[in-house]
Amino acid sequence: MSLTAEQRDLRDAVRGLLARTAPDSLWPRLCEVGVAGLAVPERYGGAGAGPAETGVVMEELGRDLTCSPMLGSAVLAAQALLASGDDDACARLLPALAAGSATAALAWTTRAGRWDPGEVACRARRAGGGWELSGEAHYVLDGQDAGVLLAAARGPSGIGLFEVEPGQDGVRRTASPALDSSRRLAVVRLTGARGRRVGGDAAAALSRARDLACLALGAEQVGAARRALDLTVEHALTRVQFGQVIGGFQALRHRLADLHVLVESARSLSRAVAAAAESAAVAGATTPGLGLRAAAVKVYCSDVLTQTAAEMIQMHGAIGITWEHPAHRYLKRAHGARHLFGPPDQHAAAIAATLLDQ
Repeated sequence: MSLTAEQRDLRDAVRGLLARTAPDSLWPRLCEVGVAGLAVPERYGGAGAGPAETGVVMEELGRDLTCSPMLGSAVLAAQALLASGDDDACARLLPALAAGSATAALAWTTRAGRWDPGEVACRARRAGGGWELSGEAHYVLDGQDAGVLLAAARGPSGIGLFEVEPGQDGVRRTASPALDSSRRLAVVRLTGARGRRVGGDAAAALSRARDLACLALGAEQVGAARRALDLTVEHALTRVQFGQVIGGFQALRHRLADLHVLVESARSLSRAVAAAAESAAVAGATTPGLGLRAAAVKVYCSDVLTQTAAEMIQMHGAIGITWEHPAHRYLKRAHGARHLFGPPDQHAAAIAATLLDQ
């Protein structure tokens, strides 16, 4: 699917900022062009766009493996808040997130990393006029530094979403070393931490937030795969072996052509599902089959990036495994991203179960 004129302008603006801005000042500059509030409704200070525009930004961030709170704050946490249906909480928290003056983190999954809406890491109990939360959440995106902390916890009446003040004594946040050093993860431990309930039953909100996060992650994977392929093609056109550039060998040309087909098909899938989700949102309706389609994006884009990054290493030869060359970073991103929001086999099993039930 091709981009609209507005989406191309957004892509060019983000790509330009990434090219000329130092990493330590990148997120504030991106927020100046409205990246943090893209998918936040205008009534909460956002741009009122949707998954398609978010995908445009995520593709560009994926190209250079940019480290930013876009996925964890602007997508996962913000969408969980919106899906909670709690207007007061949204009005209180989303304007700062949309402006980029604050970031949010969602403490949700256990060490198993299933990101299942029915399986949360924390427990909640009534304490006086409020709630106390305890538990240990893993793989919390940007969890160490976020100014807004949300926690999914199981209480007496089911799973709820809670706002937790991160500076209180009952909260401990620890950076979690990851294979992909450009993905900031944390472990959040709650010990009798005071929390404020957001919305009602949170299972549906968590499910929608995860589906939209899978779409955003799929777009990021597409951007990374496209850039990995471009770098490999450039290498094949300049590396000389046996008296000619290696790109002249038929076997390598076929492999590169196959990768091109894989990357472009992943891009088409990612953009088509995002556009369908956006059209439904504009019409004020839920997206039929969003979970199934988001699972398909997660499975396919994960496999495409993994295969492209592996071929990048192979075709670069010895230089592809050196620390100085970026090839290893794309391979690490591929392996880390495929397990984020649940591994591909988990999503493939969900697709199979849904199809068998029909």
